[in-house]
Amino acid sequence: MAGVELKGVTKSFGAVTAVEKSDIVFEEGSFTTLLGPSGCGKTTILRMVAGLETVTSGDIYIGDKRINDVPIHQRNLGLVFQNYALFPHKTIGDNIAFGLKYRGVNKSDTGVKVKQALDVVRLPGVEDRYPNQLSGGQQQRIALARAIVIEPDVLLLDEPLSALDANLREEMRVELTSIQDRIGVTTIFVTHDQSEALAMSDKIVVMSAGNVQQIGTPEEVYNKPASEFVAGFLGAANLLDARVEETGSERITVQAPHFGRLEVARHNEAEFRQDGSAKLVIRAEKVRLGKPGSAPADEASADGTVEAVDYQGQIVRYFVRVDDLQLQVIATVDDRPYPKGAPVEVCIRPRDCVVLPAGT
Repeated sequence: MAGVELKGVTKSFGAVTAVEKSDIVFEEGSFTTLLGPSGCGKTTILRMVAGLETVTSGDIYIGDKRINDVPIHQRNLGLVFQNYALFPHKTIGDNIAFGLKYRGVNKSDTGVKVKQALDVVRLPGVEDRYPNQLSGGQQQRIALARAIVIEPDVLLLDEPLSALDANLREEMRVELTSIQDRIGVTTIFVTHDQSEALAMSDKIVVMSAGNVQQIGTPEEVYNKPASEFVAGFLGAANLLDARVEETGSERITVQAPHFGRLEVARHNEAEFRQDGSAKLVIRAEKVRLGKPGSAPADEASADGTVEAVDYQGQIVRYFVRVDDLQLQVIATVDDRPYPKGAPVEVCIRPRDCVVLPAGT
């Protein structure tokens, strides 16, 4: 087991820069997710760590060893891909043992290690079956067993759950984190699914257009986004234009349209100009709807009208019009949801807001 570090890593494909001067530390034994939209560079980073792509500039370390020029078969990595990549003509036992064969492990030890790997992924006794005799979720577990049986220093997972249906995907993400926790291997997980990243990760690396936007715990990147991109990509967020009135080391006072003057805790070291423009970020689930005139004194409020209702069973998402603004509101359903056209009071608490410099 070892940590992984990228130091100033850039990857270019001709005139296109896929990853630009990235510094990332994947701590030993941690589960770290590379998160971002398609084409942001997350899979390119995984492939450079794996040795499937060369580094244009910068250095990659596993432990204290620089691996830029180390071939893939000498990096002791476990790889799991989206399409499982199982050999259809080989038994499950032979699929799992494939990496052990090329490491010179004798037959008796191989049998023991295969059984241990199957126990870890909770599929004992399937050694003699073939991949087409297993479900998609079971095949994904076999791909994971094949990756961990070699006792890798680092486990690389490239969108391994995306081919599964929704219910199985939720079940497998719980199972996957449980397995990683038990074996304690440093794991790098690539996904574009924010729910997977938030549910599974110790740390999240949010990427956009080849650049690292923010690195932090799930709670940090969700509740304290460092940029407008992070705020908009993770969850449902309302971004309001605001004007900075006062700045301090701990608090920022802004004037927000329709909601007035708000004093908000400072969450980052960004530079704010007095009377400069800013963005006020409010998560959709932090906005509260009430009957007109019902807002408590410690909440800012504005009158609005429900424009659309997206009922999802346990929760409901509203689109609410406040003059020239459309806001998203996510609420649990205690009784009957507000109908389309209903007049409401939109309430926000300053402690639930984040202020960012405009244009981040």
